[in-house]
Amino acid sequence: MTNFRYFTLDEFDCQETGENEIQLEFVAKLDHLRMNCGFPFRITSGYRSPTHSIEAAKKRPGTHAKGIASDIQVADGFQRMILVKNAIELGFTGIGVAAGFVHVDTREGDPVMWTY
Repeated sequence: MTNFRYFTLDEFDCQETGENEIQLEFVAKLDHLRMNCGFPFRITSGYRSPTHSIEAAKKRPGTHAKGIASDIQVADGFQRMILVKNAIELGFTGIGVAAGFVHVDTREGDPVMWTY
């Protein structure tokens, strides 16, 4: 069993099915991100089964279903900015910014950022 400093694997369970195929390399990278940011992370969405309602509504399942994405709750603009800055520096390649959370992933290809 792999030990992480800031996370337990059950934090990444699919909220609808309980399945968990989160990639350990991704969690290790997220652990490093958490250390660099200096504030606690609450994972609001980690792994999502391809049958999860959000994933099933897509043409094809996304990065959550590949086990390489998480949504992290943020309390304010300062946390949002620190998280995004550090995610870019650490090489996260997908970053989605919302009012209450930041999505990070390690998709292949050119880096991309979007807003919700």
